[in-house]
Amino acid sequence: MAAYSSPATNQQVGKPALPIPSVPGSRAWVALAILCCVYILNFLSRQLPAILAKPIQDDLHVTDGQLGLIGGFYFALFYCCISIPVGWLADKTNRSRILALACAVWSVATMCCGMVASYAEFVLAYMTVGFGEAGGVPPSYSIISDYFPTGRRGTALGIYNLGPGIGAALGIAFGASIAAAFNWRYAFLSLGAVGIFAAIAVLLLVREPRRGGLDRVTDQSAIGRSGFRQTFVMFFSRPSLLLAALGSGANQFITYGLSNFTVLFLMREKGMSLRQVAAWYSIVILVGMSGSMFVSGRLVDRFTRVSKRAYALIPAASLTLAIPLFFGFVHAPTWRAALPFLVVTIFLNYFYLSSAVTLVQEEVRPDQRVMSGALLLLVMNFIGLGLGPTFVGAVSDFFHKDHPAHSLQMALYALAPFYVIAISLFLGLASVLRKETSSHRGIVE
Repeated sequence: MAAYSSPATNQQVGKPALPIPSVPGSRAWVALAILCCVYILNFLSRQLPAILAKPIQDDLHVTDGQLGLIGGFYFALFYCCISIPVGWLADKTNRSRILALACAVWSVATMCCGMVASYAEFVLAYMTVGFGEAGGVPPSYSIISDYFPTGRRGTALGIYNLGPGIGAALGIAFGASIAAAFNWRYAFLSLGAVGIFAAIAVLLLVREPRRGGLDRVTDQSAIGRSGFRQTFVMFFSRPSLLLAALGSGANQFITYGLSNFTVLFLMREKGMSLRQVAAWYSIVILVGMSGSMFVSGRLVDRFTRVSKRAYALIPAASLTLAIPLFFGFVHAPTWRAALPFLVVTIFLNYFYLSSAVTLVQEEVRPDQRVMSGALLLLVMNFIGLGLGPTFVGAVSDFFHKDHPAHSLQMALYALAPFYVIAISLFLGLASVLRKETSSHRGIVE
């Protein structure tokens, strides 16, 4: 397998670099805007069960533990099964078409969620929504990396990652409002219909960019076609990529464990109504999560020019600052007192995503980007999405018998040790990146 050289490597050894544009063209920004819109719809559809947890519980008669399994283990199980073949296919074929297909599949699955009659049917329909993450996000990471050159990818991927924040905020405002005025089922049906039109927009407006076209590679033949085994072994044999995935997974354990139960927690234990959730919690998510994605992307581009360790130190620092604010949110006596703590906690909780995604996209060959992005999400989602909500739901059920009024509060407190685990993993990543940088300089000299 031919070695892939980073821009910095080629400049240091004095080899000629391919000319690349310093400023992305209008086509790049149009593609980024459409990909971001699709991500918004994807995340919106994934968040509806958490946003509409109370009416779904009342209608389908499910427990906190069963809700945690829907948004956690069951969803992640399907994702883990489908992400690898989809990532492999996208690395071999047209990524835009794979993305459009994924968008269409999860949109139909979202509509099916609104037509179920039992818990089992809801699980089956919602698991299929996992196709959106598996077939939508990794190809988008790769497409963006081929539209934006090194030094601008962190910002571009940070803008793309505004999707979860905007999607969650719209989901709260849109889903809670429809559920309050009509029925929770209409939210799923309406969103799925919009997703079909988004799939058509991807087919018509997002052109497939040339793989590695914006990477300075001495020999263009180095941009080959890696097989599944080559990419898999490469990813899991590199300590930096593995630690980035594990640290992000521990971070997601917190974010998904918290987000999948926040609305239920605010309504059941803090006294919020669905209309108040639609009005206030949507603003918290929009400001906290979207602000985090944009700021972290800019910080990654700025500080990684000085040191690659910034990929790890940025999320480690943000999580350290988040710990006392997280406790303030969970302990606050009312929802009005809790929301200021929550908005800053959310802002600090999501710095990891732009750092991890940009690191992986920068460190692997262009023909390995989709598959590497899929492997990153596989590890992150199996740990964070698969286990985080499942853990919180199970702990809440455990405490419900003796503490029915505050079982979710106690379950959320149980997330605190995972902050320490995530910080430790990111600090370990910083050490590995420092050693890799020192070793590379020694070879060049």
